[in-house]
Amino acid sequence: MSLPDRIFGFLLDWSMSSKVIARERPPALKDAHGDVLELGFGTGLNLPYFPAAVKRLTVVDPEDLMPKRVAQRIAAARFPVERAKLSAEHLPFEDSKFDCAVSTFTLCTIPDATAALREVRRVLKSGGSFLFLEHGLSDEPSVAKWQRRLDPIQRVLGRGCHLTRRIDQLVSDAGLEITRLDRYVIAGIPKTHSTMYRGTALARK
Repeated sequence: MSLPDRIFGFLLDWSMSSKVIARERPPALKDAHGDVLELGFGTGLNLPYFPAAVKRLTVVDPEDLMPKRVAQRIAAARFPVERAKLSAEHLPFEDSKFDCAVSTFTLCTIPDATAALREVRRVLKSGGSFLFLEHGLSDEPSVAKWQRRLDPIQRVLGRGCHLTRRIDQLVSDAGLEITRLDRYVIAGIPKTHSTMYRGTALARK
């Protein structure tokens, strides 16, 4: 692994394992169940927060960061974990395979997020749920203005991470039906980076 990959992996794991972010995971993942697909595994920080209803987890991520630490987290998981090193725009799974799909702090970085979400809809069973916890564009004009200013810098520092994506619109445009959506700001983090979209969408077929 290259030095830039090691540094990025360390910084990602450090920032995304903070207490402030950790508190956001349980309410977003509480309804995960059955055979689950996770987009953007990162360093495996969601693993301890999946409920007992999860029977198996398949994860897709083009990166392989902090492999030793990730292997330890997978070994400690209560369910089997299968990994695939690939981007989510083209999933190698049959139609209607999964009961549930999850995405946390991931849709900001997928190059073609709409294509990835269409793939999620395809591989979900009819009525299957997509659970998401994502940061994105603010409804406050002054915050959105700064997000657009900072977006080019963020994309470089965050390896493609966007501050200006309307997550609810991306989910709906992919044909998933949003049944719950919470919009809020995480306290203690600048609004440009903490305007949140947390919700559930269903695959209607």
